[in-house]
This record gives sequence, C-alpha cells and structure tokens, in this order.
Amino acid sequence: MALRLGTARWLACRLPYVTADCISEGMGVLQQPTSLMPAFANFSAQSRCMCSTTLPVTETRTESSLLPKVKTRPKFDRDFSEFLTDTFGRQHSYLRISLTERCNLRCQYCMPEEGIDLSPKEHLLTTPEILKLSQLFVQQGINKVRLTGGEPLLRKDLLQIIEGLNTLRPQGLKHIGITTNGITLARKLADLQAAGMDQVNISLDTLIPAKFEFVTRRRGYKHVMSAIDKAIELNFSPVKINCVVMRGTNEDEVCDFVAFTKDKPVDIRFIEYMPFGGNQWNFKRMVSYQQMLDMIRDKWPELERLSDGPNDTSKAYKVPGFAGQVGFITSMSEHFCGTCNRLRMTADGNLKVCLHGNSEVSLRDVMRSGVSEEEVLEVIGAAVNRKKKQHAGMSSLSKMKNRPMILIGG
Repeated sequence: MALRLGTARWLACRLPYVTADCISEGMGVLQQPTSLMPAFANFSAQSRCMCSTTLPVTETRTESSLLPKVKTRPKFDRDFSEFLTDTFGRQHSYLRISLTERCNLRCQYCMPEEGIDLSPKEHLLTTPEILKLSQLFVQQGINKVRLTGGEPLLRKDLLQIIEGLNTLRPQGLKHIGITTNGITLARKLADLQAAGMDQVNISLDTLIPAKFEFVTRRRGYKHVMSAIDKAIELNFSPVKINCVVMRGTNEDEVCDFVAFTKDKPVDIRFIEYMPFGGNQWNFKRMVSYQQMLDMIRDKWPELERLSDGPNDTSKAYKVPGFAGQVGFITSMSEHFCGTCNRLRMTADGNLKVCLHGNSEVSLRDVMRSGVSEEEVLEVIGAAVNRKKKQHAGMSSLSKMKNRPMILIGG
C-alpha cells in the first residue's frame, strides 16, 4: 500500500516536531512542542472505511515432538479501514492505551533503578482526549482496547474511562481489558467489571513473598494473590497472569507456576526477558521459550499443545487435567511480527506501531492543533504504513534506544 498522497507534506507542515527521517523511515526522534494548542473537537465527520485484503496465513512452525501448528485467518464482521492496514496486509484491531506513567512498584525489568522523569500533567492525555481517540480507532476497526500503565489503577478517573469505552460497543468494540500489577485490584475489581471491563491481566513474577519484594523493590505479594482470587471469583475467564522469566531470578519457579494452574483456572503467560531503556538487559539473563518448555516437559511429559488464535502472541499449552493453562510470549527467540495486530498509545499521547520500535508520532499534539478527523486519520495511517515487517533481532534491540517499559505501557 503506497503512502497516501499529501500525508508527508501535511506532516511536514503541521508537525514540525516530527523529523524528516521519521516521515520517510519511521526512525525519527520526537521533540516536545513549546506550547499546547486548543483542544481537538472535530470528531463528527464520517470517516472513510475501505475493504482490504485478508490477513495472510502465517507460516507453519515445527516444534519439538509436535505437529506443525497453522493459525487460521482472522474474520472481521465489518469492512476494515485502510488507515489501520499496513503495507504487509496486517490489520490492526487491538489498541493498548497507557493511562499513566506512575506506578506503585519498581520492577527491575520495567523501571530503571534510578527511576524516571515523569511528564508534566499537561502533557498527558486527558480523559476526553482518550475517549475521542478511542472512538476514532474503534470506528476504523479496533475491536479490543487494553488499558495499561505505569499502573492504570492509579488513574483516579479510571472508572470514567472504562464507562466511556463501554459506550463504544455498538460501534464495534468487543473487549475492554486492563493490565495491572494487582496491588489495589481486589477492592476495585467489582466496580471495574460493572463499568464494562471484561478482561484482566495481572503481573506476577514469583510465588515467593521475599523474592517478590526483591523483584519489585516493594511489598505487596499478598495483595496480588488476593486480586487473582477475586478475579476468579468474579468469573473473569481466563484470568491471565504475566510472568517475566529472568535467569538467576525466577527461572527456578517455572514449574511452580505450572503447578499453580492445577486447581486455578488461570492462564500463566511466561514472557521472555526483553530489552528496554534502563532495564540493563543481558542475553545471559534471558531464558528462551524452548528452555522453559524443556523444564516443564521434564516434569510433565504429557504437556499438550493447544490451538492458538490468529493474532495470539502466546503459544498455549496445558497439562491434561489441570484447571488452567500456560503460554509463552516468545518475542526474543521466535518473533510473531507476521500476525501483529497491535498499536500502542503512550500516556503522553504518542502512537507506537511496534513495541520494539523507536518511531513515534504525537497524536496529542495533532489533536490539540485543532485539525479535522480526516487529518488525524492521515497521521495515523502514515504511521501504520511505516511499520516494518518485523522488529530487530536481540543483539540490535539491546543497543537500540527505546523508552523504559513503564513509559510505553505494559
């Protein structure tokens, strides 16, 4: 798909803080504008929506002692926007929105030990801006929104945001999720569910309280466990638990997490340790998917491979007879870029089309400049069109400048 006519020229005129390299190659560096413009208000015009080609089938991948798994083509119940379809035919139907840069934990893989410089409040997206942008994305084909952070539960207007997103269901939104560290989740979860949230991911990297404090640099293990139990009680299905596996820290607990699924209907997602700004990533600390799989099979040789959805990032497995299941997010050892359907919006309003890319464009400043809905879509479409076929390899990623994970959104 060719870059839409006039987009580069429009970007150059309207957005002087986007570099020429960013327009042509998607690798520019954003500079903060010196002033904030009037709030964007023109969201009434009908956006254009065109059919595009079906997402291609991913290549089969042979795994040890398993038949190849073939992912099916995704099916859409409406025409899909050209603005959210990249040059490789990937249709982006999933938007992750970071609500805050703040967090009440200090996880080693997410936040630099020295902390981060928080953006001024006026640089963050307001609730009306979040909801207006979400509506625009949903009208173009987004059917799932996940709220992240920082820690999204620290945002005081979280319920208002979820209630606003819930009103977009008639326009095509199907799922509203949250990724949280779970510290304050148990007492808020019922209200969040009533507001419209139907999916929950909880981060937990250890089942040992003392180690929890070491990894997160804070206390709170019992609160996270209470949150998991509360989510099960409220019938969230599945309750997903994200576990970043790091050699020398928690790789010895992989089988303990699998055993955790015996009686609890949870989906443990083992995540390969990834490099981000300030987390001092080291290849020697990364435990690969295959290494984790071997550990588990040594104890449960009957481990079964499950079918994956067309855009799933996690390779799913289950021990027969267990209530829950496990999965592996293999960004480092076996990327899944070919079926990526995700876009990310940072708390300060930057659109990232790839988690591991350092190309960003400020939708906040586009909105506040008072332009039309069509012009906002052109900026979004240009960014999606610059999305590369796949992210760089491990060695390159470890040297490439990127935001700390807390400033991207988990």
